[in-house]
Amino acid sequence: MKDRGIGQSDRIIKALVDIGQQLASTIDLEELLNRILQISREVFCFENAIIRLVDENSARLLPAASYGYTEEAVDKRIVVGQGIMGKVAQTGQPILVVDLAQSPDYVPGIQGARSELAVPLVARDRVIGVFNVESPRPHAFVAEDIAPLMTMAGQAAIAIENARLYQNLRAVSSRFQELSQFNSRILKSANLGIYTVDAQLQVTSWNRKMEEMSGVGEDQVLGKDLLELFPVLVEEGFDERLLRVLERGEPEKLRLAHRNLRGELRFQKRRIAPLKDGETTTGAVVIVEDITEFKTLMDQTIQSEKLAEVGRLSAGIAHEVNNPLAVISYAAQLLLREEQMPPFQKELAERIESEVERLKTLTGSLLSFSRAKETRKRETELNEVLKDVLRLLRYELNKNSIQLVECYGDLPDIQADPNKLKQVFINLVMNATHAMKGGGILKVSSLCINGQEVEVSIKDNGTGIPEDVLEHIFDPFFSTKSEAEGTGLGLYICRNIILEHEGRIAIDSVPGEGTTFRIVLPTG
Repeated sequence: MKDRGIGQSDRIIKALVDIGQQLASTIDLEELLNRILQISREVFCFENAIIRLVDENSARLLPAASYGYTEEAVDKRIVVGQGIMGKVAQTGQPILVVDLAQSPDYVPGIQGARSELAVPLVARDRVIGVFNVESPRPHAFVAEDIAPLMTMAGQAAIAIENARLYQNLRAVSSRFQELSQFNSRILKSANLGIYTVDAQLQVTSWNRKMEEMSGVGEDQVLGKDLLELFPVLVEEGFDERLLRVLERGEPEKLRLAHRNLRGELRFQKRRIAPLKDGETTTGAVVIVEDITEFKTLMDQTIQSEKLAEVGRLSAGIAHEVNNPLAVISYAAQLLLREEQMPPFQKELAERIESEVERLKTLTGSLLSFSRAKETRKRETELNEVLKDVLRLLRYELNKNSIQLVECYGDLPDIQADPNKLKQVFINLVMNATHAMKGGGILKVSSLCINGQEVEVSIKDNGTGIPEDVLEHIFDPFFSTKSEAEGTGLGLYICRNIILEHEGRIAIDSVPGEGTTFRIVLPTG
């Protein structure tokens, strides 16, 4: 190196100050390395320099920054212990070679190199790399150059190590952030309600599904006491289970009926698992699964099975009863042919025949309930089906002083069994007639919904149906009529026919104001 006097010492001090400033202001490792080389070039006037850092996994010296070297020389593979730089990395001691002609293990660097000086980069008593310079002149470097270069290299090593630590910390922080975001996405996307509480039962997380289930947003529950927010959990006994999990550190599960803040009754399965830090339980995670729809479907399936069994039993009873009824009816008819029969006996025979006819009607309904006829769908004009039914029942409506209002929309043809639909409409119109015994208004209308469904509405202004009766209106054998007027199977059969057509039937009723039946059928 040149100018090894007082000026050189000043430049070294300035270099150390500059590197210290870089240490404080630069966190990007590549930028820091290039700045260190720039400072060393300005201070020591090197024609070339290279910094190689130790890769602990492969024990290689990987190039980190350089100037004055060809690309081929920079990419040269050097391992710890190989060549001059490799030995410096291995021993942690500087090496000065004044004549490379006498160094057989020299790894080629600059073209025509004759001398080389390599010093270790040591941080926290560990060699993290090597600072190396070369010259085409022999004896270009002397022993006095080692100390200032080591001083600068030590300061540079600290800066490099801190930049590395910052990069590692930033990478770890980034990974934790990604993991946190990933966990958050899982919680938000889960189709189960998931929330956590700490040991004091304060809510620490609340996913989107819980917001939907409870009707309470995340910002309204975080940091709040769970049992104060939802006192119904105490009534359900859920608080005891939760406290037991926190105390014992063992999971539990339960199934219950829960009424949320909106007043809706929902059926839920809940699993409570402890959150642990080592052996200490610090909180609990609660997983909530709403099984209301599943329970409803299961109840319907069980009910269907029960009804199927009742149907089979009804069919058997109907067949068994029909045989003696036929004999009784025939006998009653023979008795009525007797001309000399006293009036009292004739009245009894007529009563027998009348009751037999009523029993035949009942057994006929039982057979319809248990063994429905095959549904034969075809292109059907729904408005024409309605008009046919109303023409058939016009006399009945007039007899009961019922005013008929018809309002037909422009409907596409549908795939349906017209005879079965007539059975439905006759039943509904007759029910409306019975509800308006003193006269009233019956409105029959149809409309098309979005081109995919058609709706028929049958509305009366009769007595209406009480709320407790509405719950059972489609149940088989349920009827508010007298025993002589109905069997309680009409609406049940109507609903089954609509279900066969992949449609739905709904009822709205207000006691004292009237009732509306709505039938929706698909157009396809």
